[in-house]
Amino acid sequence: MSTRTSECLLVAALLLMSGCDQQGGAAVAKVDPDAPDTVRCQLAGSVKPEPVCRIEVAGNLLTIRHPDGGFRRFRIVTDGRGLIAADGAAVAGVTIREPNHIAVDVDGDLYDLPATFASVQ
Repeated sequence: MSTRTSECLLVAALLLMSGCDQQGGAAVAKVDPDAPDTVRCQLAGSVKPEPVCRIEVAGNLLTIRHPDGGFRRFRIVTDGRGLIAADGAAVAGVTIREPNHIAVDVDGDLYDLPATFASVQ
């Protein structure tokens, strides 16, 4: 291998590693816990719910973004269920927590959402 090729490979490896956190995992997005699009979530393996997930609403599609780059998509429905999983085989369990909050559970991930996001605008 020529020196130029090995230098290119080294630069490429350094660029890939710069996108990772110190523990060798995926890059973790910083989330403002007080931002209006931030919701509490307890992802599989988490000890307690924390305000680290972000929501996006586009029509009747709700996307919840995880701090590690993962996400879940839901469809907002008006048939009394509130939300259903938009893709994947997992079923979303929805529980009313308070008059203005719902809990959504999918495959061990738990999201605490304002009920206002569960209505089609």
